[in-house]
Amino acid sequence: MYADNTLTPKEAVRLCALGILSDGPKAYGDLANEIRYFVSRVTGPSLELMGESIELLRYEGLVEPAGEEIPEGQDQVLQMTGEGREMLASLLTADIRAEASSLNELVLALKFRFIHLLPDGERDRQIETVIEACDTELARLGDLAEGLEGDGGLLAEWLGHDLERLEKRRRWLVTLKTRG
Repeated sequence: MYADNTLTPKEAVRLCALGILSDGPKAYGDLANEIRYFVSRVTGPSLELMGESIELLRYEGLVEPAGEEIPEGQDQVLQMTGEGREMLASLLTADIRAEASSLNELVLALKFRFIHLLPDGERDRQIETVIEACDTELARLGDLAEGLEGDGGLLAEWLGHDLERLEKRRRWLVTLKTRG
């Protein structure tokens, strides 16, 4: 993790892999395809994000073969270990950055994809963390927009669009938390 307890690109992909395996064992190739599909649909193609090896997860003891070894040429079925479940919980509860970036969007998407795996209290805490990140981003962009009043360019309009999107997201999060 970064010093601010937010996920690195490698950890975001690890969260994706472990979250997918939380549903049950999965063939190696199917797991790789699901990870690639999800990550590339949220962020677009990225070599930085696709560098995480499923073999590294196995080496670190986070996943293991489910059952007997499979003959060469066939996909090994993998399952999450106890250590993998602990790592998944740790990754799901990592902080998020307020800024807009493709990595941050991926982390948010992964949190909401797998948030049902957390206990209710932790789920609420994660939603509150995202609300706080929205507040920080709203303040930052709002301050920038105020400084552009009377500017002849289109940046103020662009920022207005982003501010509306963030305000809508924040309202949805507050509703989500209160219905929890």
